[in-house]
Amino acid sequence: MAKQNHGDPLKSYLLVFFTLLILTGITVWVSMINFGALNVPIALTIASVKALCVVLVFMHLAHSEKLNWVFAFNGIFWLFILMLFTLSDFLSRGWLQ
Repeated sequence: MAKQNHGDPLKSYLLVFFTLLILTGITVWVSMINFGALNVPIALTIASVKALCVVLVFMHLAHSEKLNWVFAFNGIFWLFILMLFTLSDFLSRGWLQ
């Protein structure tokens, strides 16, 4: 397969770098505000966006073959399953009631 040109990598890296800096600043700012039960979902959403930026650009998944996307999705899928089982065990304990 011939190597394809996907634009200036330095520009992409700098864009993601500054995006991560801005999102980190938003994370710090949001942590100082009490949103009640929404604190954790907001923090996880920001962290997921930052992780997606890193995976797509720094790990070169954005311009990768479809098989790499399958493996990346499977990793996220199994992480979800492990978290689901952990939460089901944690929430079924009697001392929480």
